[in-house]
Amino acid sequence: MASPQRKTIRLDDPRALRAYAHPLRLSLIGMLRRNGPMTATQCAAVLDENVPNCSFHLRQLEKYGLAERAPAADGRERPWQATAASTSWTDDSDDPEARVAADQLNAAILRQYIRRAQAYLAVRGEETAEWRAAAGFSDDMIYVTAEQLAGLTERIEALLAPYRDRTARAEGSRPVTVVQLAIPTPEDGAP
Repeated sequence: MASPQRKTIRLDDPRALRAYAHPLRLSLIGMLRRNGPMTATQCAAVLDENVPNCSFHLRQLEKYGLAERAPAADGRERPWQATAASTSWTDDSDDPEARVAADQLNAAILRQYIRRAQAYLAVRGEETAEWRAAAGFSDDMIYVTAEQLAGLTERIEALLAPYRDRTARAEGSRPVTVVQLAIPTPEDGAP
């Protein structure tokens, strides 16, 4: 198998998209990708969940190729690992069921980002002035074609790529979530 650090798994099946859209499954995969192999017990402790629930959802992730058992140092531990560094899916399917499933997954991910941003705001005052100045929210209104937006997205991805390598971390670095929302907006500014 290709190294999970570089591999992307693609989900096209609506069932797999809906399965991945579960909030706990998204959290589990995110945690395995950030931290490396973990047992269901370790996952449960970090996520404040119960072990049987984490075990069940890890098995569901395995069913869709998103997680797998990792080699264990001792026979008692049963760690899990992510099978890929990222997951992709299509938002432009001609299949209505696939479009609905992709929208459900996108909505679940958006809810996670909102929760993460709210959690950051709750502790933002405890950050150093340097981190408070560097992190935060912004938005901008741009006028582009679909082709230009796709090109801009590619350039943003290329700009972020060097910072994804965990082995090349600068001293003092810490994990930062960068969220990109490219949402067509009505001309009149209506929500």
